Amino acid sequence: MPLPIDQLKSILVTQGLITDKEFEEVSAYAKSSENTLENALVEKGFITEDQLGPIIAASLHLPIITLSKITIPEDVFRIIPERVAHKNKVVAFARDSEGIKIATSDTVNKRLPDMLASKTGQPIMLYYATAKDIETALQMYKQALQKTVDELLYEVVHSAERTSVIEEAPIARIVDELIRAAYQDKASDIHIEPEENFSFIRFRIDGVLHDVLKIPKNLHDRVLTRLKVLSRLRTDEHLAAQDGKLRVPLDEEKLDIRVSIIPIVDGEKIVMRLLSSNSRQFTLTDLGMSDNDLQKVTNAFNKSYGMILSTGPTGCGKTTSIYAIVKILNTREKNITSIEDPVEYRIKGASQVQVNPKTNLTFANGLRSILRQDPNIIFVGEIRDNETAGIAVNAALTGHLVVSTLHTNDAATAIPRLTDMKVEPFLVASTINIIIAQRLVRKICDDCKSINTLSLDELKKHIPEDAIKKYLGEGPSYNLYKGKGCKICHMTGYKGRLGIFEVLEVDKKIRKLITDKLDADAITRAAVENGMNTMLNDGLVKVMKGQTTIEEVIRVTKVESL
Repeated sequence: MPLPIDQLKSILVTQGLITDKEFEEVSAYAKSSENTLENALVEKGFITEDQLGPIIAASLHLPIITLSKITIPEDVFRIIPERVAHKNKVVAFARDSEGIKIATSDTVNKRLPDMLASKTGQPIMLYYATAKDIETALQMYKQALQKTVDELLYEVVHSAERTSVIEEAPIARIVDELIRAAYQDKASDIHIEPEENFSFIRFRIDGVLHDVLKIPKNLHDRVLTRLKVLSRLRTDEHLAAQDGKLRVPLDEEKLDIRVSIIPIVDGEKIVMRLLSSNSRQFTLTDLGMSDNDLQKVTNAFNKSYGMILSTGPTGCGKTTSIYAIVKILNTREKNITSIEDPVEYRIKGASQVQVNPKTNLTFANGLRSILRQDPNIIFVGEIRDNETAGIAVNAALTGHLVVSTLHTNDAATAIPRLTDMKVEPFLVASTINIIIAQRLVRKICDDCKSINTLSLDELKKHIPEDAIKKYLGEGPSYNLYKGKGCKICHMTGYKGRLGIFEVLEVDKKIRKLITDKLDADAITRAAVENGMNTMLNDGLVKVMKGQTTIEEVIRVTKVESL
């Protein structure tokens, strides 16, 4: 940790950002969750990383640098070996006549600057950068990692051609390098797909699949067997679907991976879901929620009863948003219990139950049992059926805070969805505090961002004119942004994702509309009149800020595309 705890506490309390009691609670949460104090402060919403960075830098008497806003020369970046950089959270970002400038988010290794000075023969100037900024910059190493994978596969293939056997091929290294490459690329999934002569390996990055490697077909079965062994699956079964799990120790964390294998025409296809705990260390602000919407959500989860729903299609970030809320609520004074299918991420201090149909532990049965466990907060992974919906609503009525997810297109349609599940409208109106609908859009890559001029006529084909003029201006043309494509973003023009939200606060007016059984359109109109921003409007705000493109917003909110 860069600063002693007492010093950090004194600064934050003096600046009125936190009270003594709140600081002690956050410290206890950081210990119990095995998290850093800085991360815990940000997760709990007491301070943002952008606010915390200058405070730490000033206390350390170091200049602060934002690495994401500068271009780092490749030769300078490579001065520090990859493993040293990752282990010490340090990046070399500039070199001039005065020496080499390096940025760090952790000043524990005080000998490192001296070691670098000795190695390079130049003075070292130390700067402070936030942990997230350092982590993003370290992704520049991924190009070398990809090259390592290619070279290893090349070596294996040519070795097999010379000897006509591949028994001695370093399959374990191939699998390890694939997983490490996917992790460094922040991929959510690895697809290994056999075809007639080759197997193709693809990574899902920011929701989009990218071709990464092509390996010979005779190598596919060796990789498959290695993964089956690691996942404790049957190696002699080739005609049935199998599911398993494995854990891979990386420098950054112990990575859990869910493995799914199914037989297809040309062999067995493998899909691995990377369950990185670091990928869930987001606050609602990190996810892109506006201050106004954040205040509504905060008001809702500060109540000791009622229901918070996160809605949207599969892969829209619902669970990530719920985890962000649960982490804020997670204190030693509260009993948080969840029922999930599957339990993908461990929440320290919470009791998490895995659905198991073989033992009749369904969402509904598990939820009944949880109610006998004296919970304060209940997290239901998904409301799927009438029985689960009824029990969840009754739990919210009887003094519990229930948070859950639901598959609906927008916030308002969650209400008729619950009534379709045989929940009476007056119960829906009485229990729901807030409904959060969201989608994920890709963020423009900062390294290749450029101006993209579009005319009013082009935009009017896809977006209502009044929304364009309200959020983008009067026109006749608009200087928006897009990414040109570079090696950092795999030539896509996008790097990372953020959410666009609509947050429906259930107040007296909305409750009356629900009780009167009005449709979702009427509820949406009333919510907009009360100040709710729709997902489209929230997306346009982010387009205007240069965070995403108009094409992305249209892609996730409408069928048409530019």
